[in-house]
Amino acid sequence: MLPTPFRNLIAVFSALPGIGPKMAERLVLYLFKQDARDIKKMITALEGLRALSRCTQCFNIAEGDLCIFCKDTQRDTTQICVVEEPLDLIPIERTGVFHGLYHILGGTLTPNTKTPTITIAPLLDRIQNNNVTEVILATNPTTDGDATALYIKSKLLPLGIRVSRLARGLTTGSDIEYVDDITIRNALQNREDLSQ
Repeated sequence: MLPTPFRNLIAVFSALPGIGPKMAERLVLYLFKQDARDIKKMITALEGLRALSRCTQCFNIAEGDLCIFCKDTQRDTTQICVVEEPLDLIPIERTGVFHGLYHILGGTLTPNTKTPTITIAPLLDRIQNNNVTEVILATNPTTDGDATALYIKSKLLPLGIRVSRLARGLTTGSDIEYVDDITIRNALQNREDLSQ
């Protein structure tokens, strides 16, 4: 049998999304073969996660109270792009087309949820307390993503602001995180207006 520290690390890796027991075993074996300096670099990088927090305004990953987008005074504060998770804003940023602010929901609405655990209430507060003129709904084109977008739309339309959704250059069932830059650029530029 394997030593306890080896088994413990396999269990830790197995708990990560997308990593099964066999992949976890391979990763731990790979790490076991590395020299002490490489292991120390990894430990330092993991410990660095403790210094990170959620942005108090948009819920993105931040070093301090605000993320780099909310701190940037050159961003267009009249537009907010709503995404499910922090990784979803990376491909949108890479396009160079969007220059507004973001809002991270932290997931989607799920069926049979009476009280949403995602950050819709803080989004509505941001919109009502700032000079926001457009909200771009950039949830993933999945059943839950679409349901979340429709729910948010129903909350935003009474506020009299423009509500748009990424154009369907994105295929249903895909994750924004994995979509190529050209598709994201086209989806942003051809987003549909949901205000009507």
